[in-house]
Amino acid sequence: MEDTETFTLVPLYMDPASKIISSSNTSRALQEELAALNDLHKAFKKLDTDVPPPPIPVNPKRSAGITRLRESGNAEFRKGKHTDAINYYTLGLQMALTRPAWEPSGLVRDEVAGLYSNRAMAHVAISNWVEGSVDAEASVEAKKAGNAKAWWRKGRCLIEMGRLEEAKEWVGKGLEMEGNEADLVTLLKEIEGKDKKS
Repeated sequence: MEDTETFTLVPLYMDPASKIISSSNTSRALQEELAALNDLHKAFKKLDTDVPPPPIPVNPKRSAGITRLRESGNAEFRKGKHTDAINYYTLGLQMALTRPAWEPSGLVRDEVAGLYSNRAMAHVAISNWVEGSVDAEASVEAKKAGNAKAWWRKGRCLIEMGRLEEAKEWVGKGLEMEGNEADLVTLLKEIEGKDKKS
């Protein structure tokens, strides 16, 4: 039995042409490991023509497409064509959510958070309170901090649906995440004012 506390340096050699690894050491265990390693290398070499190249980290065409869709949605929103804006944001979301798994998840979260937040505002503009609330919450789930607009939009939707207690709780959480963001503070005062009247 070999001593597991002892390290023995074993010289290894690689043939420059075939890339086969060998050793002058006659240890049977080492020779078996080298044979398995060389067989694996040969198998990969055979597959070499069928193996696709490693993916680039981010597909710039997809990023540009998502940005274009978001900007088109924003342009339609400014024109007052809120339904068209929703359609553009939806297409952008589909494109962002189908990014390959090897692309950075942070990028996907940022894109998705912005698109959901924008789509929520388009829903708010045409009084689709439930859809706006769902989209704003999805935006916050993707990006909790630095997303005050989404916190505000869901709060506005809850107020319009008459769900004042939920709105107060939601805006309170938003203020915890965003600090004393002016729009959220104003919205909380509005909720408290309506709460006193009822």
